[in-house]
Parts: sequence; C-alpha cells; structure tokens
Amino acid sequence: MNVLRHSVWILAFLLLSGSIGCERTPVAAVTGAKPSTNTAEVRETTFDDLKFEMEKTDDFARSMITPKIEDVFDRKIRIRGYMYPTLKRKGLKGFVLVRDNLECCFGPGAALYDCIRVEMDTDETAEFSIRPIAVEGVLRFEEFADMDGTTRAIYLLQEGSVD
Repeated sequence: MNVLRHSVWILAFLLLSGSIGCERTPVAAVTGAKPSTNTAEVRETTFDDLKFEMEKTDDFARSMITPKIEDVFDRKIRIRGYMYPTLKRKGLKGFVLVRDNLECCFGPGAALYDCIRVEMDTDETAEFSIRPIAVEGVLRFEEFADMDGTTRAIYLLQEGSVD
C-alpha cells in the first residue's frame, strides 16, 4: 500500500504540473540553458542543507524546519540531484528532483527533505535524464499532500532551469 500511495502523489503532481500528457505548444528544451547572469545571487545548496530531524513515522509539522533552512526560502538556489522518473520524456514543465537514484528515493518512504518539486520557468522546459542534473530557481516552502492528507513534499523550486 505504501508504494501505491507514494506513486499516487508523484502522479498527482505530474498531472497538475503538466509534465505528462499532450503538449499544447512546443517549447525549447533546456539543454544548454542560459546560465544565471548574476551568480553572486545564486546560493549553492545541497540536499543536506535542507535536512531536518524527522523520523519516517512522524507526521510533518512546520516547526521541524530549522532557521537555517528557513533562511534559504525565497532565495535563488542551485542544487544537484536526479529527476524522478516521468511518463513524459521531453517538454517537461515540472518534475520532482530527488537526492539520489538509489532505492531509498525511488522506492517508498523517501524522506520529505529528499525531494523537491520543480516548476520550470515560463519559457523553459526540461528533458528527462537518468544522469545527475543541476537545477536553479527560487526555493519556496509549500506542502503538497496526497488524497488522504499525508504530506508528500514540502519544497517547491519555482522559475526553474536545468543545466
């Protein structure tokens, strides 16, 4: 049942973000995306920077977020990770970025701090890759719950671009 619920929240996010299904208008792929013009404003971040104390069996509470993590919200960051597998391969307007491609993240029970929902910038799209990628965008706190109310993601990267 855990695998099914985990898959359902990913599918729900992909449907809402337009990452699966038919494209309405073709948009240029992000391969070779333009680098940020002001790299001083981009904070290099890792998944370790977003980690907080939480047992897998705990319910999420906003108070778990540390002040150090709060300081990263609403800032432009650059973070490396892997794309969670999608049904669509090109023209992605959104996807889930995970810490690594091992079973801990692609299987059931991934930690909340090990995944980030990514919404691409208006004129950007991405192509699915099994290789590590770097994503740049503005990190926000936004809870994403599945149909039974279980929080499945808490981080959202908006205005995203992929290197």
